[in-house]
Amino acid sequence: MSKYTPGPKDINNMTRTEFLAMPCRDWDEDVGIFTSLVILPTRRKHDSGYRCMDFVACQSSLAVCRLSGCSDVIHIDGICGYGIDWFTKYKGCPKLIPPVAWSIDCLYTSGLLHLFPIDKKLKAGGALSSFEIYAIENK
Repeated sequence: MSKYTPGPKDINNMTRTEFLAMPCRDWDEDVGIFTSLVILPTRRKHDSGYRCMDFVACQSSLAVCRLSGCSDVIHIDGICGYGIDWFTKYKGCPKLIPPVAWSIDCLYTSGLLHLFPIDKKLKAGGALSSFEIYAIENK
């Protein structure tokens, strides 16, 4: 995962303050493939009137880095839900999209939500007003 290394503490034992202290990537930096995402609400108000969220990339049960901080929306598998690089893959709008089994649990210590796909890995889009996350093949 690029220049970031997983922290030493299991995400289940981290506090919100510890998640906030994680290094933050540049808005367009590719941090590679990771296994799950912790949703970290911020105190900032987005132009839409909703709160901004940040997202922490995780490898197994270790936090790696923060991904956004400026987004009021998370688009799972992209804005249309077609997955990463869908136009190249399907040569247009797909009629059938293979399903992804997504799960969300709640971390005990911080109370934050933890999002992950079953049998897939994750890749993050850029840190924009709308944040895109993609499930990719587990290779």
